[in-house]
Amino acid sequence: MANNRKSIYSALAANLLIALTKFIAGGFTNSASMISEGIHSTVDTTNQLLLLYGLKRSNKAPDEAHPFGYGKELYFWSFVVSILIFALGGALSIYQGIKHIIEPEIVKNPFWNYIVLILSLIFEGSSLFIAVREFNKTRQGLRWWDAIIKSKDPSSFLVVFEDGAAVAGLLVVMLLMGMSHCLQVPELDGLASVIVGLILVFVSLILARESRSLLMGEGIAPETKDRIAKLAESDPAVVRTKTILSTYQSPEEVILMLIVDFEDHLDTEEITDAIQRIRSTIKKEFRLVRFVIIQPE
Repeated sequence: MANNRKSIYSALAANLLIALTKFIAGGFTNSASMISEGIHSTVDTTNQLLLLYGLKRSNKAPDEAHPFGYGKELYFWSFVVSILIFALGGALSIYQGIKHIIEPEIVKNPFWNYIVLILSLIFEGSSLFIAVREFNKTRQGLRWWDAIIKSKDPSSFLVVFEDGAAVAGLLVVMLLMGMSHCLQVPELDGLASVIVGLILVFVSLILARESRSLLMGEGIAPETKDRIAKLAESDPAVVRTKTILSTYQSPEEVILMLIVDFEDHLDTEEITDAIQRIRSTIKKEFRLVRFVIIQPE
């Protein structure tokens, strides 16, 4: 997960660097969309800190209270991040935008807003480039959406979505703020804030869906199940594999349970030896499988 940390650190540095400048520029120029962008960057900064905390917690060693470890901490904090994007990012931006549409105010001297937006676009664009490059290393030839659906590490794609939403939001704000200033239609500035909020709400719903699915306990892919069943059935003591149950405890740790039908003539010691062989074979073939529980039928 070192590559994921690299993209998170780059996003954290970018958001921390520009959040304050957006608020200052928004306060001086009375721009709703700039304040909205400041909120967006602040939420993103908090999100990266929470993701880093989740990554750290997920690596905590197993103990008596959590014998399978703390891997699901990452899934929990990723879900929290998606809620924060929705509540603090999307909802507040929409509220701020509607407020300025109802009570429009002329943007004062937008020059500094444009400077901040251009710098923000450079920083956010650089962060997005790094995040996409790191995510591409994990895709293994899959299409983007398929890679996101099949990924068991939300930190790998969450930063891509956040940075993508940030770049899209900046482009919207630059366009509508410019139109608002040139046409003297201050409502367009509020509209920009609403659109930024809707982008964040859309992104948060996708991230919440994926994080929730992982938190609830996603299992291994059907083709992986078939391969494991064939491995078990290749042992001479096995008649057939009846059931395979699995769950991702973390992006790098799978818990696996097999219910196996053994040959009738085997005694307890022979079945125990067979279980050890099957367990060793599976763990050798699949490095993410850390726990293998085999139950004779």
